[in-house]
Amino acid sequence: MDDGDGLAQRFEAHRAYLTAMAYRMLGSRSDADDAVQEAWLRLAGSSADEVRNLRAWLTTVVGRICLDMLRSHAARREEPLELRVPDPVVTFDDDPERDAVLADAVGLALLVVLDSLTPAERLAFVLHDLFAVPFSEVGDILGRSAAAAKQLASRARRSLRDAPVSAGDQARQRRVVDAFLAAARHGDFAALLAVLDPDVVLRADAGDGPFGPSRVVHGASGVAKQVMQFARMARFAVPAMVNGSPGVVAETNGRVMAVLGATVRQGRIVELVILADRERLRRFDRGSKR
Repeated sequence: MDDGDGLAQRFEAHRAYLTAMAYRMLGSRSDADDAVQEAWLRLAGSSADEVRNLRAWLTTVVGRICLDMLRSHAARREEPLELRVPDPVVTFDDDPERDAVLADAVGLALLVVLDSLTPAERLAFVLHDLFAVPFSEVGDILGRSAAAAKQLASRARRSLRDAPVSAGDQARQRRVVDAFLAAARHGDFAALLAVLDPDVVLRADAGDGPFGPSRVVHGASGVAKQVMQFARMARFAVPAMVNGSPGVVAETNGRVMAVLGATVRQGRIVELVILADRERLRRFDRGSKR
């Protein structure tokens, strides 16, 4: 029979996996943490001795919690879909292992597209395609057949077919992002155009802060003009890994002012996702981590 400490240890062995799964489904680290904590409370209040496969049991519980959260979010959201910016996962150079399990292969641009799926499509795709959960188990979570779960994942896959995903090795991606940052610092419009894809998209959640309003900008010229307005912020930028890809964090005195994730393909930036909402950025402040 498991004592409290033993059960907690067994749960902790699965926490990173559960958090990574919940983050991909919800696009929010805080929501993912809440979902995993709720799963722990349910486990602690259950007959844990009767759980033969704890990982599968927890996957089902977290999946259902996330599905309920996604449905609740969809019901009350008021902002346009294109203005939604997911929570980035930031890894600074001085703590390279932090959140590595979350950041791996979960680009911000892909999360934006995932947000356009229905809750059931998103759950089916994430669980099956990203975590290899059998469709029979996915169907159980959704209250549908395995065939229906497979169809949902297929629809999601079609929606994600054209989602921008970084390509090429990270060293090359970093050189492109560094060139972008240098051009922004110097206010070099021509140099910015050189590293931006002609059809680049900039998506920014600025909240009520000094960089508002939130916006979506299409095209290299429009994006370059927008970046030029924030050249002063680029002076405070430092390299970081944002959702597993080279990105930028603007910070001063331990206070994070903006997080920028870039999607790089064929040597050019095809999408920029910026979070500059002060309330959402509080947990990234490095002063609070030390």
